[in-house]
Amino acid sequence: MKDQVKITKTKKGLRHPLQPLLEKRWSPRAFLDRPIDPDTIATLFEAARWAPSSYNEQPWCFLYAVRGEEAFDKLADCLSDNNRRWAPQAPLLVAVIAKTFLDRNGKPNRFAWYDTGQAVAHLSVQATSMDLYVHQMGGYEADRLRDAFGIGQGYEPTAMMAVGYLGDPAELPDDLHEREANPQVRRDPSEWLFHGSWTKG
Repeated sequence: MKDQVKITKTKKGLRHPLQPLLEKRWSPRAFLDRPIDPDTIATLFEAARWAPSSYNEQPWCFLYAVRGEEAFDKLADCLSDNNRRWAPQAPLLVAVIAKTFLDRNGKPNRFAWYDTGQAVAHLSVQATSMDLYVHQMGGYEADRLRDAFGIGQGYEPTAMMAVGYLGDPAELPDDLHEREANPQVRRDPSEWLFHGSWTKG
């Protein structure tokens, strides 16, 4: 079995010390050809399970498959053309789905996407602690996903994820290899952080 590639991804402009798992987390496109064992997969979803949610509704759903399963190919077929260039090399594909109604009264849950995002964040930090990497994707066809798996009303596809062990960027197509080498950059806090007053439009 190939050893995991060791790559340090630079967080350009990091201003304050972070919890090491948050500093380590990033979204690679290169994954090793190495399966994730079932217990580890279960642990990832256990982390998501314990995320906070409004009224404890826990509106997140995860549809997953491992490479080699028919469902994996069906998930991969729902990806955008660009994401299909690399994401199916990961050993695990996941569709993230938000349940948009409240179990308590059947009314719309306006926090469903917020809470589902928190569950994914929990999963991604847990993955990082286990030397796994999560690349979240908006590039997929929601209607194709619905049709392929029979996802009904009240459940909204939200994102897809590729999960795996870090691979060698040199094995990616040249344009993706270059993007993989770019440092992580974030907006300056002055653009989104407001203390005591709102200065946007």
